[in-house]
Amino acid sequence: MEIKIDFTKSPQENAGDYYTKAKKLEQKRLGIEKTIADLEAKLEKSILTATAPGKAVTAPSIRQKKEWYEKFHWFFTSSGALAIGGRDAQQNEVLNSKYFDEGDLFFHADIFGASVVVLKGGVSASDTAKLEAAQFAASYSSAWKAGLSSVDVYAMRRGQVSKSTSKGSLGTGSFLLSGEREWYRGTELGLAAFSEGGKLKVVPMLTVEKLHASGIASKFVELGIGKEKKSDAAKRISKALGVDDLDSIIQQLPAGGFSVIVH
Repeated sequence: MEIKIDFTKSPQENAGDYYTKAKKLEQKRLGIEKTIADLEAKLEKSILTATAPGKAVTAPSIRQKKEWYEKFHWFFTSSGALAIGGRDAQQNEVLNSKYFDEGDLFFHADIFGASVVVLKGGVSASDTAKLEAAQFAASYSSAWKAGLSSVDVYAMRRGQVSKSTSKGSLGTGSFLLSGEREWYRGTELGLAAFSEGGKLKVVPMLTVEKLHASGIASKFVELGIGKEKKSDAAKRISKALGVDDLDSIIQQLPAGGFSVIVH
């Protein structure tokens, strides 16, 4: 143990200095012990309160792993095909450049301001899957905010959609379309939300009808065009399905007003 001596002071003065330092350290030690004791008491009280009879114990929340497509609007058709839609013009660009492959179909509502929806394997998909993708594209378009009950939707193949013209590239969210389009005239807007494995899923009404019939979406919320604000609709969805993340619910809804029916 090393002891420092101040030779300008007498032995009694050096001893007095060390005594004073020792008292201060002792006071700090007592203070620390008191703080620890208080924290232990609070922790014990919290545990007793949480485990008291009739008191529900809340399990710690576990962050679920997100799949790559969950940054977009997305759903799986009733036959299991993945459809992904852009949330904005920038995501529409990403979908076209990175995720729109040969064999896929490109869906878009025939209205200014709409999500690009890519149905993976759409060329060989069933007519039912294509109709579901068309309704998804219709619902995530400006037609919802405009209060339209239906809108025309078209589908095109990879080779028919381009970003370049003879005058150069097009702006963000704009595409050069060529050739004959596959039309879905008067496609009705309509979405539904249900919870599966604690995860909220927003799908076309055409899809949830088939899932409900097969017992997968036993409880769901039907979403139509109405006067209810998006935030209020999100709260009702949260309450009906037991999904707490309001921000996530709001992000998955199109712009505009809603009608909400719980099934």
